[in-house]
Amino acid sequence: MSFIEVKPDSDFSIHNIPFGIISTAGKPTPRVATRIGDHAVDLSVLAEAGLFSDVQGLDKHLNVFSECFLNEFMSLSKPVWTATRKHIQKLLSASEATLRDNEALRQKAILPISSVKTHLPVNIGDYTDFYASKEHATNVGIMFRGKENALMPNWTHLPVGYHGRASSVVVSGTELKRPQGQRVIVKGEDPQYGPSLRMDCELEMAFFVGTGNKLGDPIIVQNAKDHMFGAVLLNDWSARDIQAWEYVPLGPFLGKNFGTTVSAWVVTMDALEPFLVQGPAQDPKPLPYLTEKGPSAYDINLEIKLKPSEGGKYSVISRSNLKYMYWSFAQQMAHHTVNGCNMRTGDLCGSGTISGPTEDSFGSMLELSWSGAKDIQLDGGITRKFLQDNDEMILAGWCEKDGIRVGFGECHGKILPANQ
Repeated sequence: MSFIEVKPDSDFSIHNIPFGIISTAGKPTPRVATRIGDHAVDLSVLAEAGLFSDVQGLDKHLNVFSECFLNEFMSLSKPVWTATRKHIQKLLSASEATLRDNEALRQKAILPISSVKTHLPVNIGDYTDFYASKEHATNVGIMFRGKENALMPNWTHLPVGYHGRASSVVVSGTELKRPQGQRVIVKGEDPQYGPSLRMDCELEMAFFVGTGNKLGDPIIVQNAKDHMFGAVLLNDWSARDIQAWEYVPLGPFLGKNFGTTVSAWVVTMDALEPFLVQGPAQDPKPLPYLTEKGPSAYDINLEIKLKPSEGGKYSVISRSNLKYMYWSFAQQMAHHTVNGCNMRTGDLCGSGTISGPTEDSFGSMLELSWSGAKDIQLDGGITRKFLQDNDEMILAGWCEKDGIRVGFGECHGKILPANQ
């Protein structure tokens, strides 16, 4: 237990220790922090006080916690991440006097979460989005190609992905304008230009690359986790009508790159290890470079909540789980680099929409409304097929086992009217 009070339903127990970037009114320069309960812990203050001088591999790089992104810390490799997290857990534990009994240091370093502003945690160089949920890929395929051709021939052989836009990845709480572009309103007619009429969310998770690989030197699947720093929730906002018109032959473009939201706190892979479970059976058997030994999926509960512009409260419109994802994070990493592609510190890899086997576990409004054929029921008798202006969405995710809870906080966004 920690000497800092943590509520039982908090995402941020001492078993978590995520990393993020904060600023405060009195100290507006962004710097590295962790979170426990309803408090942020300014790690730059602890570093200045010499509390990390005994952490091997970190002792010569204490300035990393004064950086405005996590990249410098992430580049130090997994043994340093692991040792640092364990050391922070020790400093915050109820049995450790170093910080607990230093009131002046506590006042300076431990801040109410309400007093801090969170920032994009990582300077993202490249962003890849996968398409790794079999249920989602099947649902979309049935909608647009029919049951017999739901999955493309390559889907069960490799993790399909595309290169996204890193510059428009934003932190939770950032408002986004409805995108405009070409869309076909009546099938068979010419496209018209205007605001998207089929704005959607996508329930995803993503991992950040901590340490990369040299060009031409692939990361093997057995070592992939050593290169992953941590995970976040990700909302891959999608303008379905713009996407439908543009995606042949080269895939998503303007229907996706107007905005992608990630949660503010990066939960380390170490914190997620206790929640490893066996993933879905893969048939056909993956090729050797994609073959894993042991559990590779994570039992992470996921929710989509929608608050309509008419007011009222949030309604849960979907409950899913990362364990449904067909292609694991490690397989995604191995496939991404098998051709020699070099990953770099700060690269972001999205999972693709995570849908479960039942209708209430579908990870997008496209599926929940079955391409607009059905209404999505919200509290108060309000319905949606796709997002309207000023609707707000929250993605949530957490693991829970043996009385231990590790979560991600909120991934929140709001769709503003387009510039017209």
